[in-house]
Amino acid sequence: MKGRTEISELGEFGLIDELTKGFRPSNATTLEGIGDDAAVIEASGDEAILVSSDQMLEGIDFDLTYFPPKHLGYKAVTKGISDIVAMNATPQQITVSLGISSKISVEFLREFYSGVEFACREAEVDLVGGDTSASLTGLVINVTAMGRARKEKIAYRRGAKLHDLICITGNLGASYMGLQLLEREKRVLEGVNDPKPKFDGYEYLLERYLKPRARYDFVKTLDEENMVPTSMIDLTDGLASDMMQICKASKCGARIYLERMPLARQTTSLAEEMHIDPVVAALNGGEDYELLFTVPLSEKERILGLGCIDIIGHITSEESGCLLVTPDGGEIRMKAQGFKEKE
Repeated sequence: MKGRTEISELGEFGLIDELTKGFRPSNATTLEGIGDDAAVIEASGDEAILVSSDQMLEGIDFDLTYFPPKHLGYKAVTKGISDIVAMNATPQQITVSLGISSKISVEFLREFYSGVEFACREAEVDLVGGDTSASLTGLVINVTAMGRARKEKIAYRRGAKLHDLICITGNLGASYMGLQLLEREKRVLEGVNDPKPKFDGYEYLLERYLKPRARYDFVKTLDEENMVPTSMIDLTDGLASDMMQICKASKCGARIYLERMPLARQTTSLAEEMHIDPVVAALNGGEDYELLFTVPLSEKERILGLGCIDIIGHITSEESGCLLVTPDGGEIRMKAQGFKEKE
């Protein structure tokens, strides 16, 4: 009799490896299959088409108690196209498929699609199809995103090189703290008639969680400057997890300096108020949708000249591992959800 293996024994990424290890591309048009933010498919000339798919589940990825449908539609688009952006490509089309439970009204769906429309218009992306079906377990959202890039411009996770600089757009942990604020007010106001949540002073955090924006603007900047990162990934699972994804794919190590991690003032303020370490929020929070990328050391001045970019570390040898460096010079081995430590 075969034994039973619990998913927790493998971890999220170990499970993906286990389930997909037998799949190898058999078509010459498949330039990149499983293992990066998006698949890369041959197009005409020097261009490639990129495709990714993302799913959001009610009760796991969002709570309709406090998530306005219009914001949810906007965020679903962001989540989908961010994977295309993370490979230094331009998103162009999406499809949206829904599993709809009986509690969802037509009015709710109209609002949801108004958010989808707003996000598409802002990102210059076309909604080109989708599907709807009944759901017995709550709202299910699936977005398939497609984009295009010249082959030599595509940034894969596997390209980081020794001594490359580790860079990040924007700041970290704000989305996670926005979620913590919403959850706190939900608990405090449960059962209260005419509830009035206390959000004053933390509007930025709420926006970062409820209405995040994919960084297609930065990809345009890279194109204008004729720069291509050696590796790149979007920050959806937290800095630790996403950095380890790059290191795994590139067969390298990393040193991240904790004092260099960019944190918004509201993130730090709410974290202190709620007795949460803001560094933990940055490392493990996720859903920031900023870009984590590497560039050669020789590009330091150019990348800093773009503005709003922080250099938070550098690439090391694979044997060195992924390390967090504390302000006093101490080293902590990086750990992340989804990765199962080898015995």
